[in-house]
Amino acid sequence: MKLVVETMAARWYKEQMELVEGDNLRIFVKMGGCGSVCPGLSLGVTKDEPTRPGLTHTVEGIHFYMEEDNLWYLDSKDLTISFDEKLEEIHMIVG
Repeated sequence: MKLVVETMAARWYKEQMELVEGDNLRIFVKMGGCGSVCPGLSLGVTKDEPTRPGLTHTVEGIHFYMEEDNLWYLDSKDLTISFDEKLEEIHMIVG
């Protein structure tokens, strides 16, 4: 199980959220949305400080992470975060 954030996705988050090198982005499970793993749940992103990171990945100076208590959502699979330039949107793929 690993977290992969592609460079274009990290750049998009930096621009959209006005992030600077050294900032932390937490990926978390939330109610609602179009999650591919559990109906009625999806993944969200927020600027936050880690307490018990279970997965981490640093790209473009930004530290992306998931807390240990949210790893159940991945069901031992990898999470890849990419940016679709054509659609101008983020994709979070569990697989």
